[in-house]
Amino acid sequence: MSDDFSARLALPYLAAGQMQKHVTLNEALTRLDALTSTAVVSATTAAQPSVAADGALYILPAGATGAAWAGRTPGALMRFEAGGWAQVAAPVGLVAVVLDTQSVVVRAAGDWRPLGGLLDEVQNLSRLGVGTSADAGNPVAVKAGKMLFTALEAEAGGDGDLRLTLNKQGAADVLSLLFQSGWGGRAELGLVGDDDFSLKVSADGGTWTRAFAVDRATGRVDFDQGAMQRETTVFTTNGSYVPPAWARWVEAVCVGGGAGGGSGMAGAAGAARFGGGGGGAGGLSEGRWPASALSAGLAVTVGAGGNGGAAASGNGVNGGNGADSRVALSGVTLLSAAGGSAGGGGSATAGASGAGGLGARSANAGGASSITATAGAGAATTCTDGPGGGGAGGGLSAADAVRAGGAGGAGAYAGLRAAGGTGGASVGASGQASASPNLSWVGGGGGGGGASASASGFAGGPGAIFGAGGGGGGAGLNTSGAGGAGGGGVVRITAVG
Repeated sequence: MSDDFSARLALPYLAAGQMQKHVTLNEALTRLDALTSTAVVSATTAAQPSVAADGALYILPAGATGAAWAGRTPGALMRFEAGGWAQVAAPVGLVAVVLDTQSVVVRAAGDWRPLGGLLDEVQNLSRLGVGTSADAGNPVAVKAGKMLFTALEAEAGGDGDLRLTLNKQGAADVLSLLFQSGWGGRAELGLVGDDDFSLKVSADGGTWTRAFAVDRATGRVDFDQGAMQRETTVFTTNGSYVPPAWARWVEAVCVGGGAGGGSGMAGAAGAARFGGGGGGAGGLSEGRWPASALSAGLAVTVGAGGNGGAAASGNGVNGGNGADSRVALSGVTLLSAAGGSAGGGGSATAGASGAGGLGARSANAGGASSITATAGAGAATTCTDGPGGGGAGGGLSAADAVRAGGAGGAGAYAGLRAAGGTGGASVGASGQASASPNLSWVGGGGGGGGASASASGFAGGPGAIFGAGGGGGGAGLNTSGAGGAGGGGVVRITAVG
């Protein structure tokens, strides 16, 4: 221990019998003034100020300049007093407030370090604010652009794991993460009022809707508002399809083109004259595949409807076959539905019905003509969710007994039916499309045209879009009625996520 200076702050002692004791005392007081409640103007100013307030303190950075600052060790504590600069020895542990950065530094091992870097342990804080002020309602408050939590690595003494534990007192309490926008709640995730994990959302912060909940006992997830995403694309002409990135499955329905009805036979009395047969409906097939297997994209072919048989002055003309619809991947057919078969042209012996197109289920056929009764109706119940077959045209007996055309078969007979066109004594009516195409979309078959013993037979009605068969034309004296065209096919593809 020195007899001249104090051990820590190096304050000069008064000597016994010393002359001008006030000089030594004032020096000690000056040092105390610098080292008590220490506040420095700056720790980053490198250029020595030309003017400073008495008592102003600076911590010198590296590369300080000026007559009194240059060449001094970085970290030196400089004090301005009575027009001159003097270095003040800063003991280890001296705490200083840096005014221009509003920070606190501590003298340690010949350097100044931030106070926080020396805090190994802080216990039982009542409030903590980072970038903002904490209050009684929010004892921990952080205002920052980013936050980082990272695990303690094994080489640093940890195990590489990071687990954030949140706890509530009882089941009826709330443990959640509340997400706000403009200080209004928009989503809340956690154990909200019970012990099942849930997510709730809100548009206004006042009314909340639960999106899902996970049962804590079974792990079963309940999606209150539904969770599956579906997107349907309807093809009425050829095209291509690539599943969206979110899709897990792709479902497809193919309906082949409907066939045209045949035209009736025309001729003088004395021989039977049959009307044209109704065209068969397009086949229907369904398929389902994982979307991951379809990344190359699908080629979609939509079958056209067949033409109706042209009016004739003798034997009737067959209608045109409906074309096939298909879905293919890299040239390989994954799903197909055949077009309906054409209604036969009327003759002296028959007006044959057109068969329904092949598919996963037998499609609805067209009706057959008759000379003894009303012509046959298009089928509707063979394939109850498929398009209807076309009704046949009415025939004439050898004695000129006139028969009415048959009705077109209804589309989607077992569901929201699309009405088939009515047959009868005159022109067959067109088949109808579904009134609710998003729920039931196949069409009704065209009605058969009626026969005429004194003039031309009546034309059959066209089948509705999406695979319905056209109606057959009625028999006539001079010319027959033309057959109705079949409805074009369709391919519907639905992505499921």
